[in-house]
Amino acid sequence: MNLWLRLLHLIIASFARPKLDPVRDVSRLAFRVWPHDLDTSLHMNNGRYWTLMDLGRTDMMIRSGLWRPILKKGWVPVVGSAQIRFRRELRPFRAFILETRILTWSDSHVVMEHRVMSQAKDGSPVLNAIALVRAGLYDRKERRFVPMERLLAEIDIEARAPAAAPEVEAFLRAEETLKSAA
Repeated sequence: MNLWLRLLHLIIASFARPKLDPVRDVSRLAFRVWPHDLDTSLHMNNGRYWTLMDLGRTDMMIRSGLWRPILKKGWVPVVGSAQIRFRRELRPFRAFILETRILTWSDSHVVMEHRVMSQAKDGSPVLNAIALVRAGLYDRKERRFVPMERLLAEIDIEARAPAAAPEVEAFLRAEETLKSAA
């Protein structure tokens, strides 16, 4: 139930928060580790990171205005691949920030980065986890992913895809390798 409450809170709060340019801006969402987020090791469950990252992508879609054509046209967000690196655990009641940003895109998919950040006792930033996600919006009627050019046009943005960093290129190569292995 807590995830539905977090989603409801996100949706309501999104309308009071500033609009995001998904090409240039970073979504930042504040959370706290609650007891129902824990696993048997008494730190945040690894699956919970992924679920919260869904909320980061949702925030991007809502605050960029992309939610309107998504609902109107019946497009469905689909994650094709993802990779995460856990660096520091999050213990109960710890506050943290989820940062979500688009790194680059292809004809029909974006590559997003999620960073889970907390603060050390001295106030310095701590990177708890970092993830790369390749995702797109699927048009069920046309049975294909919506081209990025069309998505950007829907929210009146004209932009070219930034060059992929080496870690993004490695992530995409690994994804292609896995896809061909299946």
